[in-house]
Amino acid sequence: MKIKRVLISQPALPKEQLPYKELEQKYEVSIEFKQFITVQGLSVSEFRKQKINLLDYQSVIMNSKTAVDNYFRLAEEQRIAIPTTMKFFCVTEQIANYLQKYITYRKRKIFFGERSIDDLAESMKKHIADNFLMPVSSVHQPSALAKLKKNKYNITTSVMYKTVSANLKELDIKSYDVIIFFTPAGITSLTENFENFEQGETAIACFGPSTAKAIKSADLRLDFKAPTKDSPSMIMALENYIKQKNRKSNHENKTGA
Repeated sequence: MKIKRVLISQPALPKEQLPYKELEQKYEVSIEFKQFITVQGLSVSEFRKQKINLLDYQSVIMNSKTAVDNYFRLAEEQRIAIPTTMKFFCVTEQIANYLQKYITYRKRKIFFGERSIDDLAESMKKHIADNFLMPVSSVHQPSALAKLKKNKYNITTSVMYKTVSANLKELDIKSYDVIIFFTPAGITSLTENFENFEQGETAIACFGPSTAKAIKSADLRLDFKAPTKDSPSMIMALENYIKQKNRKSNHENKTGA
């Protein structure tokens, strides 16, 4: 079976579109993006049930732009002014730069890592006496904090937003040859929107071990994944899969199989 249509279960960021466009042209495939999940911020009343006061913490760990948005939204809705002494530890530089949407960057103590939360451990050492707050989704991996907690940092996670399934009822899910997932919540959305979904020849791919686990838990077949040694990115994994399937399809056509 030659790959003709690919569905990526998340919206396309501008910088991500170009490499996918190149794949489309190179292999004559259609690559579409569709958001399988939506994020809803907790209301103030929902947040208050956690009995967390934002001002009880001297430092905040930000692992996404969504976390940044909801932290400052909840502060504003509670009429809490975040003091200039508040420190922000961001997983990446991009998230750190995003803080400028809400605060004056040069007047704050802001630290960032390269790509994972583990990168923050070194910069947090000088502030080990602080109480750290980490905004998270209702669906998150507690294991992400394991290394930091081993170093005896006082970290409190606070659910500030929740992930819910998008309405995909009008999507012709069986018209795609490949569906790519990036989060376990995307798999939940698939099973909730298409209760009688049968995979058949549809290839399912994913990024990351937690999503791979969710695919297997849903009794679906995982056809390829990233990152791997040969495919550190999803773009590379997808291209390798397309080449493999197209090569097989061309061979079958030549031999009449």
